[in-house]
Amino acid sequence: MLISLVRMLTLTVRRLEPDGLLTRTVYPTVPAQVTYELTERGSSLTLLVKQLADWSLDHKDAIGASRNLYDLQNPDQQIR
Repeated sequence: MLISLVRMLTLTVRRLEPDGLLTRTVYPTVPAQVTYELTERGSSLTLLVKQLADWSLDHKDAIGASRNLYDLQNPDQQIR
């Protein structure tokens, strides 16, 4: 499972490079070493992402309750 999580993270991070949100540097070592760094554009998103994370934490319990209620009222609509 850890390998699949690492693979998913790698694929997600690689999608950010063409958008100019980060730079990827590969070093000629064995095994290969790769570093990622936020660009100025990527850094400009940090406040927004933090605000979204804070909002989700503030509303976590209410969202969970809404999901549970929905699942009870719609037993044939399980999407998770």
